[in-house]
Amino acid sequence: MNMISLQNLADYWSLQQITTNLIVFLNLLGALLLGMIVGYERTYHGRAAGMRTYGLVCMAAAALTSIAGFPELWFGGHAPNVATADPTRVIQGIVTGIGFLGAGMIMKDGLNISGLTTAASIWASSAIGVLVGVGFYASAILLTGLSVICMMWMSRLEQWLPTHQAVAVSITFKSGAMPRREVLQTTMRELGYGIAWGSLAIKCHGDTMEWHFVAVAHSKQRGSVLPDISLALSGHQAVERFSLSYARN
Repeated sequence: MNMISLQNLADYWSLQQITTNLIVFLNLLGALLLGMIVGYERTYHGRAAGMRTYGLVCMAAAALTSIAGFPELWFGGHAPNVATADPTRVIQGIVTGIGFLGAGMIMKDGLNISGLTTAASIWASSAIGVLVGVGFYASAILLTGLSVICMMWMSRLEQWLPTHQAVAVSITFKSGAMPRREVLQTTMRELGYGIAWGSLAIKCHGDTMEWHFVAVAHSKQRGSVLPDISLALSGHQAVERFSLSYARN
């Protein structure tokens, strides 16, 4: 019985087991480094998810994918009847799990949505780990580079291309004042914006009205900046207070 136990223990340290563990270790190390490279951009910009989060996600994805490729060595090779692992099901589980993690990064504050880029990049980080786990190292490195390029320089390209800046506007009118759609529309048009009436939300507190809507610039050049919009709204006698912010995601 002792000889059998010693033999079973020795099987976990056979040459084949050690070689496999070395391959998996190198995969984990490479995935950790690639994930940290992607996460550094988030750390540099002060995001909640940084190098540690991305490194862990990428490394864990690589670990789960790597072990799926060696089912014959599971449990020291003492489970010959174990079903052959299906890597596609492992990848499906990884993608589903990372989806929940990414959803926790998305925050909605009024008309603004933040965290979408972080959630998407975490999902990409898990894909990098999967590529490392199945041995597509060149593809993993390429995906890492493309992810960093998208996160660091794509915003500059967006600023260069023609865009329509959106502004989230919340206006509280004075007690008893009845806001007029035509007057507000004319004011925003003079500032270079058009009101997206489909986004309009109206709240009423007694005889006080609140309007919340999104104004979209006609063009990048014509859209006024927030200080100019605030000056224009301050000039309306019916406006008691307001808040302005760029509608971003």
